[in-house]
Amino acid sequence: MKLKELIESRYSVRAYHSLQVEKEKVDYILECARLAPSACNLQPWKFYVLTSKVIIERMQASYDRQWFKTAPMYIIVCKDSDIAWKRSKFDNKDFGDVDAAISAEHICLAASEVGLGTCWVCNFDPQILKDALDLSDNVEPIAIFPLGYIDIDKSSLPEEKNRKPLSEITEWI
Repeated sequence: MKLKELIESRYSVRAYHSLQVEKEKVDYILECARLAPSACNLQPWKFYVLTSKVIIERMQASYDRQWFKTAPMYIIVCKDSDIAWKRSKFDNKDFGDVDAAISAEHICLAASEVGLGTCWVCNFDPQILKDALDLSDNVEPIAIFPLGYIDIDKSSLPEEKNRKPLSEITEWI
């Protein structure tokens, strides 16, 4: 499948089958995330793979949605601010969020490629998540990815993606 076709077919899944995901598929997804580019190649990301029911329950308290609880596992993408490149010459912007987001999108696409569903979740309580994972002060959760096989019976397939046309979002100068 070509990249554009993969991007077109991927969607945010909100219903998961209880089947466990094969470790080989998770390893492939994480390898794709690991290969993402980052500012100055500092790779300030950390990936937490949650399979423990106790940890999952603690983490789920950070985002209280019923569909969210149907996934058999989760990948949490975090950034380490101590490692992230900062644009120190001008405004000291921390690019860790950008780097983590690039690796996170690799997770979404790789999951779709191997027949799994996921959903980019960023509307969570960061303190609950930090406590659940026992993260140090310099490590910040960026996104949660429920991961699993799509429950086709309960999942509504998306209609055509509603995206602005290129002419509306592109300026050729």
